[in-house]
Amino acid sequence: MAVLRSAVQIADDEAEPLTAEAAYDRSCRAALADSLIGTVGLEVETHLVDLGTVAAAVPWNRVEPAADLVRTVTDSSSVTVEPGGQLELSGSPAPHILTAVSEMRRDVTSARLALAPLGLGLAHAGADPLRPPRRVNPRPRYRAMEQHFAATGKAAAGLVMMNSTAALQVNLQAGPRQQWSERVARAYRLGPTLVALSASSPWLGGRDTGWKSARQQAWASLDSRACGPLPGYLTRAGVADPAGAWAKYALGAPVVLVSAGTDVAAVGRSVPFEQWAGGAVRLGGRLPTAADLDVHLTTLFPPVRLRGYLELRYLDMTAPRWWPAIAAITTTLMDDPVAADLASDVTEPAALLWTQAARSGLRDPVLADSARRCVEIAAPRVPAELATAVGDLADLIDAGRCPGDLLAERIAEVGPGAAFEELAHA
Repeated sequence: MAVLRSAVQIADDEAEPLTAEAAYDRSCRAALADSLIGTVGLEVETHLVDLGTVAAAVPWNRVEPAADLVRTVTDSSSVTVEPGGQLELSGSPAPHILTAVSEMRRDVTSARLALAPLGLGLAHAGADPLRPPRRVNPRPRYRAMEQHFAATGKAAAGLVMMNSTAALQVNLQAGPRQQWSERVARAYRLGPTLVALSASSPWLGGRDTGWKSARQQAWASLDSRACGPLPGYLTRAGVADPAGAWAKYALGAPVVLVSAGTDVAAVGRSVPFEQWAGGAVRLGGRLPTAADLDVHLTTLFPPVRLRGYLELRYLDMTAPRWWPAIAAITTTLMDDPVAADLASDVTEPAALLWTQAARSGLRDPVLADSARRCVEIAAPRVPAELATAVGDLADLIDAGRCPGDLLAERIAEVGPGAAFEELAHA
């Protein structure tokens, strides 16, 4: 869900057929908005858990009223439900990271207190360590996504991504136009280091995956045309025109679903949007409209998504002890000009280590060094009120460990069921 409202104004007729050229232009205009730097939006996803039967999925007839209840007690966040029943709290835009963290902490606490009398809890982890992936949300969009993944050979990864993963998302302004290229490149350059630093999903569906971030592994197993990095950011140089790179990416990505009257139909084969817009293929018996493109853009999940602002999607959800510090460090390394310049240098050796970050985390010496140095850069520049949380995380990072290592150790001690129950009660 969008948290920072884009300043981009797009006035195309959304019902008229859209050419490939018009689709490219509309995607460019939607990518980034000329803006000041500073406003922050946070999104927190958590696994909804039945405290009486933690190994069972919470059925939809309990999830829906639970979400409705949470909406009545959260002051600053909107509430949505992901396919597997995960609750997502999307904070209001805040003027700085301290306000964003404070408001989100309050809303998460309010949600926990409201859910407790219903016998429900919220578990903070990048992936569900116990329950098998299962869709409970009947929304047509999610049904169509599930069918598309199955039809295009991505059923297993799609099920995990949709139903068993949870993220901490940090949304930041695109900044002034002359800084767009630098800021998007920085968001990607920081990615592997922050993946390793935040990794908190070593177990998935009752088994040890052998990865520090099974969540990131699931995303990387999907179609790279829709879920991989933007072309150009797989090199150290980045690109001069990130809006154009986003538009090219969007048109090359396969269409997942198509509106069909009041319903939504899955696209059962791989059809890039540019083929639909160019007339080579007709989906739903017609050419696409601007409204179809807008929906298509919401089905793209690169590590950094451009929505008028920068949506950093690569952080695992972690326990309440850790996520405020991770959010503060991420924001500082992106938005504080001194920290940003220093971080750009120290993360350079790790900038392409996406797979190593998800698999090995801070066991990789390059990533461990990058993470330690990034935390050292950010720590003296975060708000004073968050310094203790950042110092606590710094101690963990200095020991070469990520939050997922603590979770794995606890699972080894008490088993995945008991550890998951502890997370839900935390």
